[in-house]
Amino acid sequence: MKIAIGCDHGGIAIKPAVVKVLEENGIETVDFGCFDSSSVDYPDYALKVAEAVSQGAVDKGIILCGTGIGISIAANKVKGIRAAVCHDLFTAQMCAQHNNANVLAMGGRVVSAELAEQMTQIWLDTPFEGGRHSGRVDKIMEIENKYFK
Repeated sequence: MKIAIGCDHGGIAIKPAVVKVLEENGIETVDFGCFDSSSVDYPDYALKVAEAVSQGAVDKGIILCGTGIGISIAANKVKGIRAAVCHDLFTAQMCAQHNNANVLAMGGRVVSAELAEQMTQIWLDTPFEGGRHSGRVDKIMEIENKYFK
């Protein structure tokens, strides 16, 4: 498995914890930055990760900003991306299990490094349940296809 990661200055604090989990799981990581706490624009990093996922260069993506909100909104503008902002273990599990989220978004100002590690692991370990959820994800993709020309 190969996972892209990207963050802005608001997410840099939890990035090492997330990368640690990926490395411990033997997952190849493509790091699009940022690499320090200098102020940068989160849409730039959301786009790099989302395009890598959408184009199949990586299997999934993880994006980090201050809250996870802005970077996930930007990532979701790319066709084929289902980025979910998670702030606890339950949302990390459900976005994988029910929504087949291919991008995990978290906020470095709202979750600790320890919680980011745990959420990353749960997201990685939780398979998409399919079944009734497949139809719902299909409906999301139909909306996307209607508006993304």
